[in-house]
Amino acid sequence: MKNMNEARRYLSNAKEILREKAVKEDGVYEDRKYVKMAGHTAYVGVLEALDVVFGNKKKGRKNVDWYKEELANIDKKVLSNFLIAYDVLHLSMSYDGVLSAAVSKEGLEVAEKIIDWAEQKTAA
Repeated sequence: MKNMNEARRYLSNAKEILREKAVKEDGVYEDRKYVKMAGHTAYVGVLEALDVVFGNKKKGRKNVDWYKEELANIDKKVLSNFLIAYDVLHLSMSYDGVLSAAVSKEGLEVAEKIIDWAEQKTAA
């Protein structure tokens, strides 16, 4: 269960970064650097949770396509959520630094859903 706790810790840290450092005003964050940091942190939390479910890849480094394939074989709804998390947390927030608080909120909510799913999956 250590890795699942780690996934939750990453998500909690992402929320804290946005709340305390990105400075939100009128639904827009003011500091792109911290939005990027929070997006990356939350995305790593999602990957940590999925790693608990899927374990280690046999050869090479894991990439987004590997996670997509694994999820496609198990749960299409979670695959859809993962694609949203990838787009929002990894691309929009981490790379582009989108300052919209609504975008960040959506990404964090989807990350929470994926972590909850992974937790239920490993508890069964």
